Amino acid sequence: MFEGLSHLARDAKAWPFEQARNLLARTLRIRLTDAERDLAVVLINSGKTAEAVATFPALAKPVILETGYGPSGLPHLGTFQEVARTTMVRAAFRSLTDDAVPTRLISFSDDMDGLRKIAPNLPNQAMLAEDMGKPLTVVRDPFGTHESFGAHNNARLQAFLDNFGFDYEFVSSTDCYRGGVFDKTLLVALERFDAIQKVMLPTLGEERRATYSPFLPISPKTGRVLQVPTLERHVDKGTIVFEDEDGTLTEVPVTGGHVKMQWKPDWALRWTALGIDYEMSGKDLIDSVKASNQICKALGGVPPEGFNYELFLDEQGQKISKTKGNGLTMDEWLTFGTPESLAYYIFQSPKSAKRLHRDVVPKAADEYLQQLDAYQRQEPAQQINNPVWHIHGGRPPQEGSPVSFSLLLNLVSAADAQDKAVLWGFLSRYIPGASPETHPLLDTLAGYAVAYYEDQIKPNKAFRAPDEKERAAMLDLRARLAAMPSDCQDAELIQNEVYSAGNDAGFDPLRSWFQALYEVLLGQSQGPRFGSFAAIFGLPRTLALMDEKLGG
Repeated sequence: MFEGLSHLARDAKAWPFEQARNLLARTLRIRLTDAERDLAVVLINSGKTAEAVATFPALAKPVILETGYGPSGLPHLGTFQEVARTTMVRAAFRSLTDDAVPTRLISFSDDMDGLRKIAPNLPNQAMLAEDMGKPLTVVRDPFGTHESFGAHNNARLQAFLDNFGFDYEFVSSTDCYRGGVFDKTLLVALERFDAIQKVMLPTLGEERRATYSPFLPISPKTGRVLQVPTLERHVDKGTIVFEDEDGTLTEVPVTGGHVKMQWKPDWALRWTALGIDYEMSGKDLIDSVKASNQICKALGGVPPEGFNYELFLDEQGQKISKTKGNGLTMDEWLTFGTPESLAYYIFQSPKSAKRLHRDVVPKAADEYLQQLDAYQRQEPAQQINNPVWHIHGGRPPQEGSPVSFSLLLNLVSAADAQDKAVLWGFLSRYIPGASPETHPLLDTLAGYAVAYYEDQIKPNKAFRAPDEKERAAMLDLRARLAAMPSDCQDAELIQNEVYSAGNDAGFDPLRSWFQALYEVLLGQSQGPRFGSFAAIFGLPRTLALMDEKLGG
């Protein structure tokens, strides 16, 4: 699927290809000598990546991309956007290298973290309170379905990712700590304790500096993850000494799951031990990335490639907060729009702050459909820059929707449709032979349109009476439409009459004419092409709608 595209990927402007080129440059830089790299670049730029991999076995080692998940809560929009965007970079990298350099995508769960807060909507609050401070994979599952709270949320994560068809490998922090995956790097961290402190202490307040340790021991007596000073270090034995909760001095090894690391050193530990090559993160973590990069180097690792994306804002331009509950949630988007429309919105301008609220859903849905329609007419060099190429991993569907989402919304609004079967009454006449079976995407969009109308448009409808100029123009348009054959479904022909009526009435700018039509006839300030709406709704029904509203 990704073979034979490297010559196009080298010059592609879409941001995943920019990231892929950075990732390839890093891979060549850290795996090959200067002389080897020069030859490998020549081969890769000549479309002979497979030959470069055969010549230099170091390139046959998988390039590892990673995303992180904190299982103290359920997967959410941030989880989706990070996995979706990283998947886009992975697809671009595979195209850039003609799929000759193997890749892996790890979804890493920080399930060794101690439980610090209890969400008020969780059941069994008293039981969770008893387990406060323990690793999430030790905390009992309040839902009673899994062996731990961490396991419950990890299962939800995997079901979430599987539902969207992501290709990933799940990795548990607990498994890495207890299974020895991190042991070697933990011993290096113990040896280079002072170097880690040199990075971390300047970033902390005075009180925090006095007690900070990169190691968080797990109390052998209470099972809780403790934020306590490291009183002694024994590099030769691989142990630390700390004061346990009962005041006794306790010595534990840093290996085998007896400790975990503070999150910035933990991030660096993970990058180093797992050999992570790429990980992106939000703009709010820029300073954390810098600190973790320095610690990674101190541990003998090479920091991964990556970039910092902007955060979403609510309708008022405020940062979205799960605590405040502002902005649009993932579940809300998927109530009103397709996953593809969400992926399209996420693809666009990741380094620009964007407002995330319900009004953006129809626009994203239609822009996605427009890009999907354009894809079939584009040359390959244009296709790989088209968002739908990245949304669908290089394999966009061949057919889109013959009707826009905004037009479906206006049909629902005009007919006050309670379900999508009403819409199909119009659609099947407008598109001969069309049915939910022959046009599954259109059927899906019809269902979303009904849901969006009921929740977002119907409660906010605000009809108004036309002014004298608008009434005269609408009566003129009514006469023009009445003069056309009643079974006319020529959207362009109808649209021409709409334009003519507006122009003859002297509307300038002309969009004020269309705004008046929608406010008077549909109780909203905008919509799709009126000609397309009238063609599908039917001229007799459109005339009846005009009579009803103008008569009022």
